[in-house]
Amino acid sequence: MQRHDRLKQIPGLVRLLVSASALYLGGCLYHFTGGGLPAGIRTVAIVPFDNLTPEPTLTQEITRAVREAVESRLGLRAAGEEQADALVKGSIQRYDPDMPLAFTGSTTNSQQVEVTKRMVQITVNVEIFDQKQGKSLWKRDGLVVQGEYDPNQEAKGRKVALDKLINEIVDGAQSQW
Repeated sequence: MQRHDRLKQIPGLVRLLVSASALYLGGCLYHFTGGGLPAGIRTVAIVPFDNLTPEPTLTQEITRAVREAVESRLGLRAAGEEQADALVKGSIQRYDPDMPLAFTGSTTNSQQVEVTKRMVQITVNVEIFDQKQGKSLWKRDGLVVQGEYDPNQEAKGRKVALDKLINEIVDGAQSQW
């Protein structure tokens, strides 16, 4: 039996799966090389952010979250500040933990107003600095991130805001052309 005849005998679905697998595996060999940090940036030091707010735990939370993100998502190794190829540094400019976002009731008919949704807002200045070249790779002043939460759930809102901050920093690092 010839090869052509055998292929006719294979049901259409199987042929489709084989074709799709071949395309998928071929696609795995392709990778995008544009953008991202310069090739010489392999190590990073996360300098604790200056905290200009009355919330003392923010410095530790932001520093830990940034360190985990640059190591896992950008593939950089942690290093001491003097030895690192790059620094991530910044300052926490503002922290608003209790901004009303949604409410029920009305002040016009003497009903009590109840806040049903609140928001955390964090404002930072952040920079990724190439120590070898002595230049800024990415910088954002006045970066505002927000996280909504239900009443008495501020920690959840803060986590949402911190996740958004990390995404902004990672996206900024990857957007270098």
